[in-house]
Amino acid sequence: MSHANLNPETQRNHNRRNALHTALLIGGTGLLMGLMAYAVLGIPGLIGATVFGAVGLASLGRMSPKMVLNLYKARPLGETEMPELHQLMRQLAKRADLTSVPQLHYVPSKMLNAFAVGTRDDSAIAVTDGLLRTMDMRQIAGILAHETAHIVNGDLKVMGLADVLNRITSFMSTIGLIGVPIVFGTGVNIPYVGLFMLIFAPTIGGLLQLGLSRAREYDADLDGATLTGDPDGLASALALLEEKQRGIWEGMFLPGATVPQPSLLRTHPKTEDRISRLNALRHGGESQVVVRNSGERPQPSFVPHVQNPRIRWHRFGVYY
Repeated sequence: MSHANLNPETQRNHNRRNALHTALLIGGTGLLMGLMAYAVLGIPGLIGATVFGAVGLASLGRMSPKMVLNLYKARPLGETEMPELHQLMRQLAKRADLTSVPQLHYVPSKMLNAFAVGTRDDSAIAVTDGLLRTMDMRQIAGILAHETAHIVNGDLKVMGLADVLNRITSFMSTIGLIGVPIVFGTGVNIPYVGLFMLIFAPTIGGLLQLGLSRAREYDADLDGATLTGDPDGLASALALLEEKQRGIWEGMFLPGATVPQPSLLRTHPKTEDRISRLNALRHGGESQVVVRNSGERPQPSFVPHVQNPRIRWHRFGVYY
């Protein structure tokens, strides 16, 4: 995707870098799985791991979005409930050349979150109550475009494939570690390199998976800004999300929470880095996704306020 209002050279550089990162990370995850399967069970293990990987990848495309949405108690948003959002979603789907418009869903949660599920032909985007009440229309446009980009790029399947490969790696590692005491009992020396692989392969696979997630987020930011022609809208939304996630009570009750999380352990890139990349896309011009009033929340406000969580003794816990 390309847009005249965004810096074309910066777009091309981002596209090349993100594509290279994705190829290297997926290739590294697959290579790690193959090495573990061959080291533990030889050629039969390698063939079996390949078959399981293919079956897992095939099953990803058959999973209905409703299964995931039900876990979050999400319900579809009717056309009359938030007409501005539906109109915006149709514009984004048309610009992204999607065969069907992703169905909007509402999640009754105070968390500020949005996520996409499904494929290009059958997809849905869920937004939380907290997000709808906090963001203005320009920011929501950036977030919906970001989630639409995930659908267009097939990120859900890419991340699912990485998860399948990592699970197979962990399974092979477990089999190998269970077999180590048996081999040691026969008096056979186990190379230290082999033991190192058995112990740390799942961790390495997990780090590769996290790195892939960060690469796909960068790509969704770029393509989302391309869909709207307005990188500032998404940058503003990201800045607001970062601000809201740093609660005022956090420092009092969780003093360690303000310590920056190591980059390798993040599922998403640092907000500062994402905003910096979005700012680099500026090339003049106005947003091409028209919203009724960028300073207002979506109207009408149909959603009831979500109550604060409270202790429910009959369920032995704290629930909304």
